[in-house]
Amino acid sequence: MRNIVNINDTWLFVKDTSDIFCNDGETINLPHSWNAIDGQDGGNDYFRGSCVYKKTLKKDELPKADLYYLEFRGTNSSADVYVGGEKLAHHDGGYSTWRVNITDALKEETEIAVVVDNAPNDTVYPQMADFTFYGGIYRNVNLICVNNSHFDLDYYGGPGLMITPKIEGKDAKVEVEVFVKNLKDNQKLVYTIYDAEEKELDKIETTESKVNFEIKDVHLWNGRKDPYLYCCEVEITEDGDVIDNVCNRFGCRSFKIDPNNGFILNGKEYPLRGVSRHQDRWGVGNALLPEHHEEDIDLIMEVGATTIRLAHYQHDQYFYDLCDEKGLVIWAEIPYISKHMPGGRKNTISQMKELVTQNYNHPCIVVWGLSNEISIGGSDSDLLENHRILNDLVHEMDKTRLTTIAAVSMCKMDDPYLQIPDVVSYNHYFGWYGGDTTMNGPWFDKFHETHPNIPIGCSEYGCEALNWHTSDPKQGDYTEEYQAYYHEELIKQFFTRKYIWATHVWNMFDFGADARAEGGENGQNHKGLVTIDRKYKKDAFYAYKAWLSDEPFVHLCGKRYIDRVEDVTKVTVYSNLPEVELFVNGESIGKKTAPDHFFYFDVPNVGESKIVARAGEYSDEGTIRKVEERNMDYVLVEKGAVLNWFDIDAPEGRFSLNDKISDIMQSFRGKLWFAGLGLKLKKKMSAGKKQDGEKKSGGFDVDLKGGASSGIMQMLGGFSVLRLSSMMGMMNISFTKEELLKMNKQLNRIRKPKNMK
Repeated sequence: MRNIVNINDTWLFVKDTSDIFCNDGETINLPHSWNAIDGQDGGNDYFRGSCVYKKTLKKDELPKADLYYLEFRGTNSSADVYVGGEKLAHHDGGYSTWRVNITDALKEETEIAVVVDNAPNDTVYPQMADFTFYGGIYRNVNLICVNNSHFDLDYYGGPGLMITPKIEGKDAKVEVEVFVKNLKDNQKLVYTIYDAEEKELDKIETTESKVNFEIKDVHLWNGRKDPYLYCCEVEITEDGDVIDNVCNRFGCRSFKIDPNNGFILNGKEYPLRGVSRHQDRWGVGNALLPEHHEEDIDLIMEVGATTIRLAHYQHDQYFYDLCDEKGLVIWAEIPYISKHMPGGRKNTISQMKELVTQNYNHPCIVVWGLSNEISIGGSDSDLLENHRILNDLVHEMDKTRLTTIAAVSMCKMDDPYLQIPDVVSYNHYFGWYGGDTTMNGPWFDKFHETHPNIPIGCSEYGCEALNWHTSDPKQGDYTEEYQAYYHEELIKQFFTRKYIWATHVWNMFDFGADARAEGGENGQNHKGLVTIDRKYKKDAFYAYKAWLSDEPFVHLCGKRYIDRVEDVTKVTVYSNLPEVELFVNGESIGKKTAPDHFFYFDVPNVGESKIVARAGEYSDEGTIRKVEERNMDYVLVEKGAVLNWFDIDAPEGRFSLNDKISDIMQSFRGKLWFAGLGLKLKKKMSAGKKQDGEKKSGGFDVDLKGGASSGIMQMLGGFSVLRLSSMMGMMNISFTKEELLKMNKQLNRIRKPKNMK
């Protein structure tokens, strides 16, 4: 009988070495990441290199078995396994399960050494992305002890079992295929199907590796409404004894994605409106425990999401299990992201084989993601061929699901790589990284009109918010108020267009991105609806809850924004109930209805006021206080910034570093100035390439004749010059204080057009 022994406890960890005989380290328990702190504190200086994990196994303490396999659930990003000093295996890919047969090398007492390496290279994905590549053995390690006759443990980390349900009317045909090693003539395979109450429904005893069941009046897996799960167990038996067994849950459902009506689940429209998720959190990096996954799924359920894009890599099996149980529809993908590497094709194929093989039985998954923003530098022939190979591979391995990509915003609608997958999504940030919020819906309308037969979705959209506050939110100010406004606008545009097959907010949670230096707290991407420690739900969280959740509630926005200078202040309330009444110091100032679930009140701001929002039996409360001068604790001061916005001379009627590039470009002299900025950036990029080798440009390419491509200009237009200069810091392109002040003086000489004054 199979025995699985968890061996997470008591490993020796030695940092910054590949010497398996070095013992100068510390004792730790798994899961573990060596970047749990330095991967989240900014500076893009987290340790990337080799570290060693060591553990001694005593054979007499292990279950007796014919074969012993080490199972790693996640080691980022490459690893070598040594048993008794002998190298047995190498694995590339930091997010999937992989196994090593250590039977022949296992002695009475044996030292296991694992060299894990997350150093940069040009063959293993990811290498360029806006998140931290946490190194370590950050998921469980098990010892699987099996008989010579066993379900296959060697094929791409899979369970050795494939379950394929197909709905036919009110019934389901279920094909079950197993992969067996060394089955003997006197051994049999026993297949059993159980319902959710563990009641046996059917059993087949055979020597065949593939069988078919029929489930009459099948109970469908129906998303959040009814995520019903069956179970299939297969045993190898010999003279009535169980030699090995595997078991997987499965769900019976049908789906399709229609270019006009969006996602269809079990024959009915089922709008996919949800979030993306990165798996890390504060102080632990990627080394999550089960309770962390459970907290994440509970928060996603609370917001009312029907779908999750599990970005940008394979997530923990436990989280996919939770998604099955909760009825969330999943986009699963490999980390083929941002930069196409000609030497990385083999790795994209192996990571895709692992993703599909290991997750085939999860009913929650409906699409396999081929890549994310991979055409940021354009689509060459090698990139296109790589995508065709992956697309064909997925369809060969899984004939029940669809393929998709997440295209970068600048990708043209006629780019040939959009024709490769079954469905398409775009990452758009109009209203944050450029343009404005009103551009989002019309862009999708144009794509839908141009490609009426290609289902289109939005795979990323969002904006950053920290504990900064204002009554006059502006694009790029990092305030909680602008984030709330942005998502109000995007909700109204996206959720009323049913042809959009899925929308995924970027992101459910703030996450580690050590290269980031914006918003006043370096080392994180703060686009989350919830903070990285999961302690605070930003106001925008409740905007989605108002639209998506059936759980009655009322939420008063701006509870962290107490001190306000204006005599009359705007107070926003979110609720999924039809009517909200607002009370100020116990007195009602009125009731309002809002079909869009967003309720706005003008509140007199005198002294200190207790504000209570009430909807039916539900209420929420906060405080505002009249002050004469703006509370600077609410104002973003960039850490390490050369200049902040309030340090800049901005004469009335003249441009400054605080103005948007799109506004500056409306003036002829402004266009000339922008052309000069383009020359400066080109020089700085060239200098960086000479100093450090090839440097990513992030897709920013200024036309030396005085402009930029229309796609880039749509993105850049919403940036202030100051914000653009700080963003360039993430690409190691910096401006001195003197350079910025000189640019500001130049802009001060340019008059704004009359319609801007």
